[in-house]
Amino acid sequence: MQALRDKLRCKEIWAVGANRYRNPDDDLPTDFEERREENYKALKQPLDAVDFIETLKQAMKDGLEKLDRGLSKNEKVRITEKGNGWISLSPLEPQTEPVNLSHVKSELQRRWPMTSLLDILKETDLRVRFIEQFKTVASRETLDRERLQKRLILALYGLGTNIGLKRVSAGEHGESYKDLLYVRRKFIHKDNLRNAISEVVNAIFRVRMQEIWGNATTSCASDSKKFGAWDQNLMTEWHIRYRGRGVMIYWHVEKHSTCIYSQLKPCSSSEVAAMMEGLLRHCTEMEVEKNYVDSHGQSEVAFAFCHLLGYHLMPRLKASHSQKLYRPEPGMTDAYQNLQPVLTRPINWELIRQLYDQMMKYATALRLGTAETEAILKRFTRNNLKHPTYQDLGELGKAVKTIFLCDYLHSEDLRKEINSGLNVVENWNSANSFIFYGKGGKIATNRL
Repeated sequence: MQALRDKLRCKEIWAVGANRYRNPDDDLPTDFEERREENYKALKQPLDAVDFIETLKQAMKDGLEKLDRGLSKNEKVRITEKGNGWISLSPLEPQTEPVNLSHVKSELQRRWPMTSLLDILKETDLRVRFIEQFKTVASRETLDRERLQKRLILALYGLGTNIGLKRVSAGEHGESYKDLLYVRRKFIHKDNLRNAISEVVNAIFRVRMQEIWGNATTSCASDSKKFGAWDQNLMTEWHIRYRGRGVMIYWHVEKHSTCIYSQLKPCSSSEVAAMMEGLLRHCTEMEVEKNYVDSHGQSEVAFAFCHLLGYHLMPRLKASHSQKLYRPEPGMTDAYQNLQPVLTRPINWELIRQLYDQMMKYATALRLGTAETEAILKRFTRNNLKHPTYQDLGELGKAVKTIFLCDYLHSEDLRKEINSGLNVVENWNSANSFIFYGKGGKIATNRL
């Protein structure tokens, strides 16, 4: 059974009639060959594998040369012979608090001392009219929009704070529990919620004053937070790191603290797949170019796919001391003298050249969404080391990760940028504990 599970996970065995565990060939676009040029143009990648390889190889050489040349002047980074090569990074110094931050906080406290979450939700709808995104699943609407607006805001408040519809209906607003439950069942569904969230996020982007916030940001950070959930729910799992039963919510939060995408995931699901899903499927006007993640949100396969899809994956690596740098070509054993302790074998460019089209086919499948992101990425795990495309993606990921590591070690500003980006998503997790306060912050339902 264990062997069967491992083979089924990486799709060496598949189930006829299944969706997630179907024949892996069905995950790929069927017309890739006929629309080859169009697909490559959409990915902004060259048709010829040689051009792709030469660009990447040159970037590796430039990165290694820059790091090697600047290492003697870099006081925050040391590379020693300890173990099999050891990268020592000095911690970042605490940043000074902005001069006007305390003044801004005190003014906000003076102007809105005890503002309720319900008032904020109501005011947002008065400005944005996101309630119009909630359409009934029935054949027709009989409620007038003014009454429906009131009931929808109350129902969304009850769900969003986790206090539930019964407690909300106990307030002095004239709406009964049955009325709110009817609105919940007929109007509040996943697609409607996604559209409403998109409307609010886009309104935030449009209303920002450029002289305060700067130009439109293209960077976001992603991370997960565990929420407790009833243990009879089939999605609930025991979390090996955070302990306790629950589920994970994976967030994508842009640099100025606006969440652009969220996903409900089991605790054992891949953070890499969730990271890719958010970059590809967020439905806001933001154009993402960089994504900051922690160590759990990155892998060599993730580096490869992000490069093919045109994103810059920028992780904060926990075990930075044990990272290795790959050589761009064979016969360069004496090059980059300062980096010798952490340099390892050269990249196998021939493997990348042979399976270039196959990599692009999988990248196109992710871009078009012909299958779930996690279903595609599950095929490229350590259980499937012999899969040629996995080996190919691994080689590409090693090359892209080497380029990133050279920039990461060379530039303290880049390390600060990644750290500050991840602090934004950590603050978002803290804010969620404040908003989702009902029932002890647990998802209290056994409905999947």
